[in-house]
Amino acid sequence: MINGKSLVGIIVLALLSLLGTNAVFVVSEFERAVLLEFGKVVRSDISPGLHFKLPVINEVRKFDARILTSDAPPERYLTLEKKAVIVDSFAKFRVENVQVFYTSTSGDERRAEELLKERINDGLRNEIGKRSLHEVVSGERDELMLVLTENLNKVASDELGVSVIDVRVKRIDLPPEVSQSVYDRMNTERDIEAREHRAKGQELAVGIRADADKQREVILAEAYSEAEKTRGEGDALAASIYASAFQKDEKFYEFYRSMTAYRKTFSSKGDVLLIQPDSEFFKYMNNIRLD
Repeated sequence: MINGKSLVGIIVLALLSLLGTNAVFVVSEFERAVLLEFGKVVRSDISPGLHFKLPVINEVRKFDARILTSDAPPERYLTLEKKAVIVDSFAKFRVENVQVFYTSTSGDERRAEELLKERINDGLRNEIGKRSLHEVVSGERDELMLVLTENLNKVASDELGVSVIDVRVKRIDLPPEVSQSVYDRMNTERDIEAREHRAKGQELAVGIRADADKQREVILAEAYSEAEKTRGEGDALAASIYASAFQKDEKFYEFYRSMTAYRKTFSSKGDVLLIQPDSEFFKYMNNIRLD
């Protein structure tokens, strides 16, 4: 049987063991922690590892130090030209200043996410309100996210103790009541742009054809000039050869010229020639002797 002293000893050992267990705490590499004394933060720069605290007096609150995601619900915003868009976005953030985080959110990560969503909502409303629909959808979307991330990071760091790593838009939709009108306007703009490109193409084609025709005429003119020059040189050379050949026998040359004239004159049976029979033209025909 256990006597009274033994029972008291066991109880004391149990209490000491419980106090010793409560005096030790471990912070992993994936956590941030603050040490509280009756609810007041007395230490926030706790590094990963084994640490000690005063039982009952001190309390340790730990938070996830990894990158977390805040997925905001789709919200309706107005662009610069008062066009409504529905934006679905999310943010990546991480706890940096543990004391500010605990003070502003009481260490509640859900509360931190809700506060961050409110600030994302305000930031998107301000940035989208400065831009047109085209800039929000495509033109300046990356710039919008970059500016929003920088501004949100400053606010969240000061007010919530978290750093915003990135803000991204998952989807941008148009409200049903304006979708058709926007699509019609976009189609009209694309048609106008297509007609402008077509007109510029036709104008360019006309210029190319005109230049090609001009070059063709120049090439033909140069070719004709070269051909005439070659023909003239050939005729001159032929005449020189004929002259050189006929100078050797002038009577034969005269006879040859007369025969050529006869052949050309009487080449057609229907031709009629009115000329004196004893004219110079029939000189060689009149001198023919028939034996």
